[in-house]
Amino acid sequence: MNFEAVIGLEIHVQQKTKSKMFSSAPNSFSRDPNTQVAPLDMAFPGTMPVVNKQAVINAIRVANALHMEIDHTLYFDRKNYFYSDLPKGFQITQQRRPIGKNGYVMVDTPNGKKRIGIERIHMEEDTCKQEHFMDYSLLDYNRAGVPLCEIVSLPEISNGVEAREYAEAIRNIVVYSGTSDGKMEEGSMRCDTNISLRPYGQKEFGTKVEIKNINSFKNIELAIEYEMKRQSQLLLQGIKIQQETRRWDEASGKTVLMRVKTDAVDYKYFCEPNITPIHLSDEFVQDAIDTCPELYDSKKERYLKAGLSDADANVILANPKMAAYFEEGLAKVSNAKDLANFLIVEINSYLNKNEIAIENLKLSPLTLGEIVSYQEKGGLSHKQCTDILNKVLEEGCSPEEAKNALHIVAQVSDSSVIMGFVTEVLDKNPQSIQDFKNGNQRVLGFLVGQIMKASHGKVNPAEVSKTLRQELDKR
Repeated sequence: MNFEAVIGLEIHVQQKTKSKMFSSAPNSFSRDPNTQVAPLDMAFPGTMPVVNKQAVINAIRVANALHMEIDHTLYFDRKNYFYSDLPKGFQITQQRRPIGKNGYVMVDTPNGKKRIGIERIHMEEDTCKQEHFMDYSLLDYNRAGVPLCEIVSLPEISNGVEAREYAEAIRNIVVYSGTSDGKMEEGSMRCDTNISLRPYGQKEFGTKVEIKNINSFKNIELAIEYEMKRQSQLLLQGIKIQQETRRWDEASGKTVLMRVKTDAVDYKYFCEPNITPIHLSDEFVQDAIDTCPELYDSKKERYLKAGLSDADANVILANPKMAAYFEEGLAKVSNAKDLANFLIVEINSYLNKNEIAIENLKLSPLTLGEIVSYQEKGGLSHKQCTDILNKVLEEGCSPEEAKNALHIVAQVSDSSVIMGFVTEVLDKNPQSIQDFKNGNQRVLGFLVGQIMKASHGKVNPAEVSKTLRQELDKR
């Protein structure tokens, strides 16, 4: 019997605001434990929550990017449960009226574009961070109260590849809207996966299993594919699937049982009494949308129109800081593809070799653009420009100083000079001429290489190729 998977994702996104969701405590990552805490975060008596305006703006922007209906009235609810990570004994969230609902996102799949529905996006506060040891646990309240957006998909995902693509699409939206840095490895974006199997043609869902602790996009795919295989094997053996929570163990490449679920937990939701409903004016909502930074899909469309390949656009856009660097450098060049090539190959290589981030690179985008322009307008080869770039990176000099120090001169484009080298090489390689006439196009590369060697790289390769073809046609 064949089974189909029914998969839904719950993605929790930590917002990149200056302060927390309901308190004035700083919202800062990687600080000493329990140093970014206000009395409200610790549930001190008498403290009152105040809604973070920027968190609301961020949520509106994400909801709009996901084609959602945006609620113009903010309602908050209490989700009641007792656990050590929640000092108040409840979490402030949006249960009854989320800020956004009924949205969708388009994702790439092996079978083309697929629309995946999104049930809701709601705001809430994060819990504190727990570190467990053999017989005790430590609590860090720096994370308590950090603004969250929870994005809940409909169960319309069919496999691990679609789930990974969906999660990456969400990440692109929250990063480029300025909502979050979307770093799964740091926990600023966390993903819970719900998966069940059912026979093809059956309308009823199978028993749902939840998978937690997935810390990368690749592991989302791997965890789902493993769980689909595990559940399928059990069902084929006539074993019923238990409703349970599992975690992804990267070391073993398996999901591991955490706890078995029985009845649904009753959180006894009720309206948050300390936050009255807040009406959002049409002007406020529209301004949040209009002032949203340019999103991933829009940038990618521009890059493709500028001549970048899909792969090159994806590499640059994977890092928003690299995308910003690229766009600033465009002011100095007319060919975006040339700039992208230098950024993706030479600059990335330098960053990796020296283990630095692009924002710490001591080379301005305009300087890189100037070097690239030598190739476009100054008659220099890619190698010559690369040599200049390396010297600038090593010594911190200007591109002109590097060019002069390396004694680099523009390539010769004079047709009579180029013809001299072409004639010389062809006269020495009669067999290559015959091979070309017999249909061997690869010989062109060999001949161009020989001409560049004979000229010591001083002639323009584009003009060489043009002249060479013309001369071969004559012989």
